[in-house]
Amino acid sequence: MITDEMIARINELAAKSKTEEGLTKEEKNEQKKLREQYLQSIRENVRSQLERIEFVDDKPKH
Repeated sequence: MITDEMIARINELAAKSKTEEGLTKEEKNEQKKLREQYLQSIRENVRSQLERIEFVDDKPKH
């Protein structure tokens, strides 16, 4: 699960990466891990939503 703190850190690292200073090797690794966790969470949420979809045939039967 992604927390607000994780999103804030992802954004912080993204902003720092655009500066002249850039990211350290450790920060790049942290950024990669956080992004992977974020994407995994999104995938799980979408999969969960798709699994709950029910198709209903509303056409009358003759």
